[in-house]
Amino acid sequence: MGILVIGSFMMDLVVRTPRAPQNGETIIGTSFSQFPGGKGANQAVAAARLGGDVTMVGKVGNDPFGDEALATIANENINIDYFLRDDKLSTGVGSVTLEADGNNRIIVVPGANMNYLSSDLEGIKDIIKKSDLLIVQLEMDLKMTEDAVAYAAANNVPVILNPAPAQELSDELLANVTYLTPNETEAEILTGIKVETDDDAVRAGKALLNKGVKNVVMTLAEKGCLVMNDNGPIFVPGFPVSPVDTVAAGDSFNGALAVGIVNGKPLEENVRYANAVGALTVSKEGAIPSLPYAEDVEKFMKEYK
Repeated sequence: MGILVIGSFMMDLVVRTPRAPQNGETIIGTSFSQFPGGKGANQAVAAARLGGDVTMVGKVGNDPFGDEALATIANENINIDYFLRDDKLSTGVGSVTLEADGNNRIIVVPGANMNYLSSDLEGIKDIIKKSDLLIVQLEMDLKMTEDAVAYAAANNVPVILNPAPAQELSDELLANVTYLTPNETEAEILTGIKVETDDDAVRAGKALLNKGVKNVVMTLAEKGCLVMNDNGPIFVPGFPVSPVDTVAAGDSFNGALAVGIVNGKPLEENVRYANAVGALTVSKEGAIPSLPYAEDVEKFMKEYK
């Protein structure tokens, strides 16, 4: 059945300003933009644009942002038949203030995303069982995420867990994860090991394998990735680019990783491809608008060689 994403949708409301106002101060901003995003939606769209057969499940409000969310996702040829709508909570929003020096201040209101609960999984258990791979993140109810991962694992469905936003996770959850994709900060929170060097990254990766994770794919920003499993550590270099906007870089990486896994690519080759997808994503502004198509990635990789 392809890739199933259980994840969040957020509408990002972005104001650009010379600087953030002081308490009680009003200043004139330079621009306003509205970008569809959310980790789940970003990952689903990334996978679909790279040729994946994708179904996305989540919850949005009965409001105009919810209408736009579903239209945006469906327009990417993603199956949204199992999406739910909430009559009480609004669609999730992120209020982003971007200063001229690159600093940002963000307020996230998860809204309906956090109201997709374990009880809602009853309606999609057959979908989980039939999927080739499940992707989850941590922008939704943690108990629901734990239950979804456990059900997938019990039915031999491989799971990608992108442990973001960063938080501590139980060993029981990690033991059901096939591919864990932390960055350095997330790896530190999960293991207590500060990742500053390659050796630190390897130690953190070993700690995660000891918790039961089958494959650790640790993103290391411009340095690329560390892949760790029973075959030992492998560092996969990244692609040097000048970033414009780093939003959704990790999400595009995870979407690309999912497509490669479902297509049976060797993991190291798959991670190199996902690194290229992440590099292209940071070269454009916005979340979903920045996500590349397969032909863009192939052209980029050929030019890089």
